[in-house]
Amino acid sequence: MDHFDTIAAISTPMGEGGIAVVRVSGKDAVDAVDNIYKGKHDLSTVESHTIHYGHLIHPQSGENIEEVMVTVLREPRTYTKEDVVEVNCHGGIASVKRVLQLVLDQGVRLAEPGEFTKRAFLNGRIDLSQAEAVMDLIRSKTDRAMDVAQQQVEGRLSKMIQSLRQEILETLAHIEVTIDYPEHDVEEVTHELLLNKSTKVKEEIERLLQTAEQGKILREGLSTVIIGRPNVGKSSLMNALVHENKAIVTDVPGTTRDVLEEYVNVRGVPLKLVDTAGIRETEDIVERIGVERSREVLKQADLILLVLNYAEPLSDEDRQLLNLVQDMKSILIINKTDLDPQIDMEELKSLHDEALIVTTSLIEDAGLDQLEQAISELYFTGDVQGGDVTYVSNARHISLLKQAQRSIEEAINGIHAGVPVDVVQIDLQKAWETLGEIIGDAVNESLIDQLFSQFCLGK
Repeated sequence: MDHFDTIAAISTPMGEGGIAVVRVSGKDAVDAVDNIYKGKHDLSTVESHTIHYGHLIHPQSGENIEEVMVTVLREPRTYTKEDVVEVNCHGGIASVKRVLQLVLDQGVRLAEPGEFTKRAFLNGRIDLSQAEAVMDLIRSKTDRAMDVAQQQVEGRLSKMIQSLRQEILETLAHIEVTIDYPEHDVEEVTHELLLNKSTKVKEEIERLLQTAEQGKILREGLSTVIIGRPNVGKSSLMNALVHENKAIVTDVPGTTRDVLEEYVNVRGVPLKLVDTAGIRETEDIVERIGVERSREVLKQADLILLVLNYAEPLSDEDRQLLNLVQDMKSILIINKTDLDPQIDMEELKSLHDEALIVTTSLIEDAGLDQLEQAISELYFTGDVQGGDVTYVSNARHISLLKQAQRSIEEAINGIHAGVPVDVVQIDLQKAWETLGEIIGDAVNESLIDQLFSQFCLGK
């Protein structure tokens, strides 16, 4: 595959819509579309960043294929830093496929997933962390998640990583000059100076890693599992959070037979909400399968919402569930407070003395605000923080930051142990290279291919 040939793909979702866009990028993009375009002006003669009305014509038969608006964008001021042409056509499945095929027939290759963004990276328009943030932007589930992704697309994290690398690089250069040219009037690199520089970098890395948990939640969603014995209001809770009747609600215990999933936005925090079958012993084979699935998703959950019935005493099943979530992040929801109280709150607190407790009456829509506030406070100390925080959200970035942190810590330990500066230099060099992998300065081609293969086609 040639990284510099001309490529094309459909950049809008497949399906019926008002318009669809076929994007073409490469040195022959303008000529390829011009071969099949008929309008007031030839596309090869028009100015960059202009849009033109016309028709696509079959070059052999002369048949009128589609009515279009064509945007011409000349390099380098484009997404890929190459010539880009975007063909806007009618949004039907048949029409957009026919337009794409007509473009491909002009010697253009079908783009691979993420190849437009990959070219933006290879051509130096963005670094690797910015390229990865493009997909985060597309997949954002909440406004706050979108804001975080947008900051990374604009290079906020990149600038911080580059600043850290520059700090290390200057220290390495100072060491080199001192070792190689001792006759020059250069401040001797002392262990104290190395310690100050290394500690500063370590503190910055730790500050970034402190945002990692929140960043991953904003990027991937908080896996939240609703559990409780049958008929305590689990499905009602899910419907209330989703603001839609996704789950069946009846007075019959065991109505939910399987695991239901839905994304919801709770004060800027995306929740991957899972409603489970009531966990209990049952002879019903279908319900038993659902209970086993519930136990499995429970093991993978970031947050447990355990629903209990305010109008009934704690049962053995309740006590088992309380014991089950003892060491997990959980919120106890005491539902049905519109009924006469029967639950023993003192016993409940003794069984799970550190749990957050929220009371609700879902039939009256009472207590939901308090629940949403409790979820937000549990992970973000209230509302998600404002735009002054740079969140690290990508698992690859988090792993590399941790590796760089370990290298810096090894350098600091070596300084405390009094090892020679040229030995400390090895750990600092390793940290510098590891940070470079985040922004793509030191990364192999196979990893780049793997990362961009996860993108949607046409981006």
